[in-house]
Amino acid sequence: MKNTFRLDKANAKFMGVCSGIANWAEIDVTMVRILWVLAVLFGIGAPILIYLLIGLIAN
Repeated sequence: MKNTFRLDKANAKFMGVCSGIANWAEIDVTMVRILWVLAVLFGIGAPILIYLLIGLIAN
């Protein structure tokens, strides 16, 4: 079975995007959250907008 991306509302802090990405990539959610915070701090590719879009589009 192919691993599909879904928001993880059970382990969510806000919208479940980071926990969904962690489940999809099979890595620790803490690492995804740390990478996201670093991306926000360094401004790589408008991460806040991308996060919100993923949260609104994904189911």
